[in-house]
Amino acid sequence: MNVSVGPEQPCDAAGVREVNELAFGRPQEARLVDALRASADALSLVATVDGRVVGHILFTPVGIVPPPGDIRVAGLAPMAVRPECQRSGVGGRLVRAGLAECRRRGFGAVVVVGHPEYYPRFGFVPAHTKGLDYEARVPRDAFMVIELETGALAGRAGVVRYGPEFSAFD
Repeated sequence: MNVSVGPEQPCDAAGVREVNELAFGRPQEARLVDALRASADALSLVATVDGRVVGHILFTPVGIVPPPGDIRVAGLAPMAVRPECQRSGVGGRLVRAGLAECRRRGFGAVVVVGHPEYYPRFGFVPAHTKGLDYEARVPRDAFMVIELETGALAGRAGVVRYGPEFSAFD
């Protein structure tokens, strides 16, 4: 499968919606993407095969209370891959490309609520080991973080808060 990864374009919106609905089996994540797409500093990437969207990943800035100073932190959510393309490396390509672009844009760290058996392969560790907690109740090992700058979270602790758009789609 010849997969290309790049920034989402306006013409990708319908494909992104379809991928999220198929991958999650419900419309909430697709609606969340629609709500977040225009956010300041949003990073939306698509994976395509022959011009067809087969995967999508979104990163948006998150807050930490108390504020950690000058470090910028992004939240990875959601990530979706068409069911027939899962377990073929599409998700991994999206995560790696997204982390590289977040680093290029000056984010010091990225958090994710996700499968604890999947994200550590990219360098994610349980967020509590870096002093971060999540504002919602999730299994402790499902809330993870990766430092894009070595030591970016050293001496910084707090509670991560995603944008208000997320609470509307729980």
